[in-house]
Amino acid sequence: MSRKFLLSGAIALAVAAAPLVAGTATAATAAAGQAAAVTTVYYSTSGAPTFRAAINAGAANWNRSVTNVNLVEHSSGASLRYVEGNDPRGSYAQSDGHGTGTVFIDYAQAEKYDNTRIAAHETGHVLGLPDHYSGPCSELMSGGGPGPSCTNANPNAQERSRVNSLWANGFRTLGAGGPQQRIYETLPVLTH
Repeated sequence: MSRKFLLSGAIALAVAAAPLVAGTATAATAAAGQAAAVTTVYYSTSGAPTFRAAINAGAANWNRSVTNVNLVEHSSGASLRYVEGNDPRGSYAQSDGHGTGTVFIDYAQAEKYDNTRIAAHETGHVLGLPDHYSGPCSELMSGGGPGPSCTNANPNAQERSRVNSLWANGFRTLGAGGPQQRIYETLPVLTH
């Protein structure tokens, strides 16, 4: 008699636990589906060896901040290239805003401004964000507007939300194939 009660109890427990196991499997499947929506943008730092650490730090800031796109350093087959040199107009991104393009880091600008902020800001253009120079230091896309004392290299909540929205369905295809646009940052003239 106790054997029959034990068997009945085991069956009842199995039936009661079935929805919990099914719910866990559904959640795991949903999580796997979300992970599949992440787009990887490969970038190369070979053209900007002086700023490799700053570029990687800026990419890591974006990777910690957004969920729909992931930046990975990879020299071959990269759609995003970083280069360094001198340009009297300063650093810039030449991009279609869809993960493809070139980020140029200017030596003179990098002497005055935080290098990780420059790299993360220009990467923001490649991810689809525009400049907003009148924004505060807490806004990454305010660029050099707040001045050289601003070292924040992390996107704020609105910037994170916008990038997640732009990349919500995988590779950002809105307007894909359009011309690349060179986006220079107009910086205030610094006096010593």
